[in-house]
Amino acid sequence: MGKAQKYVLLGDATYPLQDWILKPYQEDENLTQRQLQFNYRLKRAHSVIENAFLRLKARWQILLKCDDCSLELLPTLVLACCILHNICEAHDNPFNKEWLEGTEPTELPKPCQPAPAAMEDSRAEQVRELMCQYFESCGEG
Repeated sequence: MGKAQKYVLLGDATYPLQDWILKPYQEDENLTQRQLQFNYRLKRAHSVIENAFLRLKARWQILLKCDDCSLELLPTLVLACCILHNICEAHDNPFNKEWLEGTEPTELPKPCQPAPAAMEDSRAEQVRELMCQYFESCGEG
């Protein structure tokens, strides 16, 4: 796209648009086809992330009951599970679908009300527009 971009986090409509938080365009009848495609791709990316966390929690079910370990140990425990999980995934270690039985997708806490427009970063719209152009250039999918 001709411009170096830093990493961004994916947010939903309740988060303020920032140059480091990518959120969808507000759904209404005025969205262009390109903006609809952008929103679709963002939703697909979000579902991939949700699935990855679901597999992580299913494989390492100790993460479901971290309330019984000390706060000092918690970051090390989570990091160890993530590293081991990535090693298992990278080496095609079989994932047992039965592990999913005890793991329900949970809604992560998020703001109840959309962020005020004053919290939005004016540079962020340019980042979103660049990503929108990039998704358009990638074609369907």
